Amino acid sequence: MPFATTTDGTQIFYKDWGSGQPVVFSHGWPLTADAWDPQLKFMADNGFRVVAHDRRGGGRSGQPWDGNNLDTYADDLASVIETLDLRDVILVGHSTGGGEVTRYIGRHGSDRVAKAVLLGAIPPLMLKTEANPEGLPIEVFDEIRKGVETDRSQFYKDLSAPFYGANRDDSTVTQGTRDEFWLWSMTVGIKGAYDCVKAFSETDLTEDLKKIDVPTLIVHGDDDQIVPIVASADKSSKLVKDATYKIYPGAPHGLAMVPRFAEQFNSDLLDFARS
Repeated sequence: MPFATTTDGTQIFYKDWGSGQPVVFSHGWPLTADAWDPQLKFMADNGFRVVAHDRRGGGRSGQPWDGNNLDTYADDLASVIETLDLRDVILVGHSTGGGEVTRYIGRHGSDRVAKAVLLGAIPPLMLKTEANPEGLPIEVFDEIRKGVETDRSQFYKDLSAPFYGANRDDSTVTQGTRDEFWLWSMTVGIKGAYDCVKAFSETDLTEDLKKIDVPTLIVHGDDDQIVPIVASADKSSKLVKDATYKIYPGAPHGLAMVPRFAEQFNSDLLDFARS
């Protein structure tokens, strides 16, 4: 299997399919690169080279004790991009992956980046503070940590419902989709999954968003039960200089994996990549 080696020696697994302008995908917590497979095939079928990696701590990547934070995630992404010597890259990040993409540009600049896409992304800050009253209270994230630490298998089975909007009356989400979520999540080591909760909830990415200097597509569902739109995309769209903001009515957090919304996202992603 192909791997990039990071500065601390961690092996990062990646998929590299197709040819053309590279589109690099960063996945959400607590998933793996496999969550992007429909988009990888779609974009490769349409003439792009697609790359997606498993974040450290899970999937086929190494599971080091340390480094489960946004700075290191961004540096790991840089290792993949530099190992493959990718240029003119379109970065696509979902949820925590959106934070990874944002921090990558904040730390490494945009010399290799042509465009960015933030889907259901965590920036600028998920945690509720005096300066960020729209965020979620720390108790929400404490409960996530408790779920990971005590019975992560059942926790992931339960989490798949709000993640995909399967708890809504008009949901068409299949059991197979929810089973995929559980399967991917269970490949993530408990230490990486636990530490990542702090990373995605307490990292302030405001200044990183201000450093994004490439065309950026921001997509968010207005029924996102995981990353509230008022604390994330609504704010990010005002902080990124050259942002196109699209709100999907009724869409959940994992909209790219729900067929009724994935078709729209795939079309928007392709149009943006070609523009």
